[in-house]
Amino acid sequence: MRPRIPVGSPLQLLLLAASFALAAYAGVRLLADDWLGVALWFVGAALLHDLVLLPLYATLDRALLRGLGTRRAWAGYVRVPAALSALLLLVWFPLISGMVESRYRSATGLPGDVFLGRWLLITAVLFGGSALLLALRLLRSRLRSRPGSRSRSRLRRAAKERPPAVH
Repeated sequence: MRPRIPVGSPLQLLLLAASFALAAYAGVRLLADDWLGVALWFVGAALLHDLVLLPLYATLDRALLRGLGTRRAWAGYVRVPAALSALLLLVWFPLISGMVESRYRSATGLPGDVFLGRWLLITAVLFGGSALLLALRLLRSRLRSRPGSRSRSRLRRAAKERPPAVH
């Protein structure tokens, strides 16, 4: 029997073809001016990620899991805001660090010294929202596990009303 090639719906194929066309157009436009600089940037970014950033965040993740101990289910409530905050820091690092503040001010006419405070505020909101979601989850699980909670009493009632099994 010949293996069947999985093919998506016509809409999926159309979207895939459109995304390939857009990526090809962006690649042609990007490489038109300074292809060597772009190639060096991609290689440098890959090396920086693989040799520096990946071991760094893998070590931080292991430390997080060790620190949480038996509460490993809570790890997502730290990982998600940390990853989003790190992504924002990576994208906006020149402005957050103040390295290009004068250039930003001359190009836009806007102050460039506000990005660090805004990034810290966004990071605090991300971690605060995550802590709030965790607190709500813990509260909901405590309410469900109470001896007099409605869900348990419903289960008990359903078990009592069930006819005996035929043996």
